[in-house]
Amino acid sequence: MQFNFAEPLLDWYDRHHRVLPWRVSPNDQANGVVADPYSVWLSEIMLQQTTVKAVGPYFERFIARWPDVISLAGAETEAVMQQWAGLGYYSRARNLIACARQVAKEHDGRFPDTAAELEKLPGIGPYTSAAIAAIAFNESVAVMDGNIERVFSRLFAISTPLPAAKSEIRAQVVKAVPTERPGDFAQALMDLGATICTPRRPACALCPFTGQCAAEKAGTAETYPVKPPKKKKPVRRGAAFVASQPDGAVFLVRRPTKGLLGGMSGVPTTNWTVREDGATGPEAAPFDADWQEMGTITHVFTHFELRLDIFHAVVTLPVEIDGRWSTASDLPGQALPSVMKKAIAAALPNAFE
Repeated sequence: MQFNFAEPLLDWYDRHHRVLPWRVSPNDQANGVVADPYSVWLSEIMLQQTTVKAVGPYFERFIARWPDVISLAGAETEAVMQQWAGLGYYSRARNLIACARQVAKEHDGRFPDTAAELEKLPGIGPYTSAAIAAIAFNESVAVMDGNIERVFSRLFAISTPLPAAKSEIRAQVVKAVPTERPGDFAQALMDLGATICTPRRPACALCPFTGQCAAEKAGTAETYPVKPPKKKKPVRRGAAFVASQPDGAVFLVRRPTKGLLGGMSGVPTTNWTVREDGATGPEAAPFDADWQEMGTITHVFTHFELRLDIFHAVVTLPVEIDGRWSTASDLPGQALPSVMKKAIAAALPNAFE
């Protein structure tokens, strides 16, 4: 007989759920408060590849400035990208804008209420569609993220390595999803994985599945999920050129809309990509100036490590490429990805103070 995972898990969640700015707690639900689909969607997009701790302040700033999908749909792209700066994975921000505009235009500002329809929107894949459908619309659908994969791989001691194990894990999650409170069930699993069933030193004695978990019984919880050997990240090289004026203004360009850091502001760089190195010498500078080498910075992306040689020049003549000068006072508020901030700080240590 299939063990009823929902009952002990939801009992645990009612007592120990995390308080998050986008979440409607069980107590609030008991008082008639329902989840806001916009808040659920916004938080789930932000949480992709990002920690809860990092997302909290960004979410609150977004909600304060754009409290609903209609207001976000009407926002200037640059304003949204500026608010997103620092969260990384900037294609998410572009998809966020595209999704908001599609919901406003084609759905009268109301999100579809099923995972199947949600997945048709920009930037919403299988996990995000299921999470929104379960949490915001109470659809009984399996939600799969890293925390949930870890919990269920341990519950059933699934020894197949990831990613091949995903279908095996999903099959168990599908059987466990309850018809009542599926959104809380999903959030409870996320909380359990984040606070109890952690990758290292899981607190098995505090888990609601103590006595039911195969890995806990065998004392092998930390070995799950089984992962393939890590591949060494390739190292890519390139150069960045920080041009400043005597008053501290910095020259910024807009990166191409496609590709890594697409559409973001930054200093000119050579044409490095995920797969290829860019030029590294001062001869690759975008315009003539007295370029001085300022060392090398390293920035780690998901799939590769980037090393940029930094060059700096004080420029007093007009610049002959498209771009703009950001004053020293405006620079900290620009929509600059972290790697660009590193590059500027290497050339101008006090630029962001």
